[in-house]
Amino acid sequence: MFIYTQILQYIFTGLTIGSIFAMVGLGFNIIYNATDIINLAQGEFVMIGGLVMVSLTRGLAIPMIPAFFLTIVIVGIVGILFERLAINPLSNPSIITLIIITIGASIVFKGLAMLIWGKDTFILPAFSGETPIIVGGAVVIPQSLWVLGITICVVVGLALFFEKTLVGKAIRACATNRKAASLMGINVKRMVMFSFALSAAIGAVAGIIITPISLMDYQRGTMLAIKGFAAAILGGLGSGAGAVIAGFIIGVMESMGAGFISSGYKDAIALIVLLLVLFFKPTGLMGRSELR
Repeated sequence: MFIYTQILQYIFTGLTIGSIFAMVGLGFNIIYNATDIINLAQGEFVMIGGLVMVSLTRGLAIPMIPAFFLTIVIVGIVGILFERLAINPLSNPSIITLIIITIGASIVFKGLAMLIWGKDTFILPAFSGETPIIVGGAVVIPQSLWVLGITICVVVGLALFFEKTLVGKAIRACATNRKAASLMGINVKRMVMFSFALSAAIGAVAGIIITPISLMDYQRGTMLAIKGFAAAILGGLGSGAGAVIAGFIIGVMESMGAGFISSGYKDAIALIVLLLVLFFKPTGLMGRSELR
């Protein structure tokens, strides 16, 4: 019974942190589909989201709900400015050049965050208290349910956005064939800008909901980016559903590894998964191979 309870506890914990990896992976996929860019600054959007939320609620005393949506807007604007200032002005850059730019942006975002918020670690209050819920002997904190619930809402919302809205369909068209989309009258550069804004907004949501559980500081973005990228690769780069499933898998694996082996190996698990996938199945779980 004790082992069963332990495993259940690790699964709940893994699903919680896996939700964050899934949302970071979704952010990678949105930009990759629209531009073929691997945005290695994606984790910094998560970090900025968490820290901006702290500033709005604790510094400016803005209520939680308005601060939640205001944070998403602010980080979305950061994503737009990044694309307008660093990506859009370039004329026919190579993919490698663009990826290097995102690495530089990650360093800049981290440095600015350190200047603004310092090196301190910040926390947000839980959305609905901290009284634990017992499920099958395992302890579940209410914030974990918020993380899972909001992740599901984001996934469903994205699916509806891409299937039902004109902007979503235009971004999908750009992902399929940018030249054909341009010939059909779609403003491809504008869709790229929207994809950066949407990716940044999703990163902000991830940062907001995880800060009450695991704290936030200016350095957190890098490791979140690595784990989110591992989820995107395992799920199949470009596949939103694959990123979500892979995020949960990596989260549970990390939790199990920390519980049964050692917490010292926790961060290495995502890297091991990433390397194994790249070696043995580069297309991931739900990715499609291309013939050239």
